[in-house]
Amino acid sequence: MRNYTITVNGNVYDVTVDGGEGGAAPVVSNVKAEAPKAAAPVGSQGAVKVNAPMPGKILAVKTSAGAAVKKGDVLLILEAMKMENEVVAPQDGTVASVNVAEGAMVESGDVLATLN
Repeated sequence: MRNYTITVNGNVYDVTVDGGEGGAAPVVSNVKAEAPKAAAPVGSQGAVKVNAPMPGKILAVKTSAGAAVKKGDVLLILEAMKMENEVVAPQDGTVASVNVAEGAMVESGDVLATLN
């Protein structure tokens, strides 16, 4: 028997594989899924929330807490339906927190970042 840790779509699984006897196919057992690791918010929450416009995967984080941004500046790249969508700052301000990391799966309405 061999133990493996496998990551699929950001989810971590501990898997035990029985090698099988006499050419039999291996048997996978004891699969335990861990909760996906969300990025901890950096800094305090700001007054202006930047929400996910649709469900998808965060491809890139283009800003960080403390960064000054102007209305329309790209904060994140969100992949949805095989398209890359820019999530932009709704107004001028300072990034108070970035609540997601690259590779995170998000749902529509999730808070991605906050601004002051």
